[in-house]
Amino acid sequence: MAFAKKGAPRRRFGRRKGCRFCADSSLKIDYKEVRTLRYFISERGKIVPRRISGNCATHQRKVTEAIKRARNIALLSFTSNRTVD
Repeated sequence: MAFAKKGAPRRRFGRRKGCRFCADSSLKIDYKEVRTLRYFISERGKIVPRRISGNCATHQRKVTEAIKRARNIALLSFTSNRTVD
């Protein structure tokens, strides 16, 4: 019979986040707006994927490009700001 295994973890699907840039047209993606871009960077300095950030594909590509440009001219750091002791 096709039953789920007793100890198997179940997948939980939460509510899908909507793209904040599609919802509010006044928000613009710009590499000079570091405060907006920080939301899309993890603590380790990695770019957050769109399944977590909730961006649509078009805006995720624009956010990624803006983060890379901001990193290139040193507005954002490539890694986290933590120091290793």
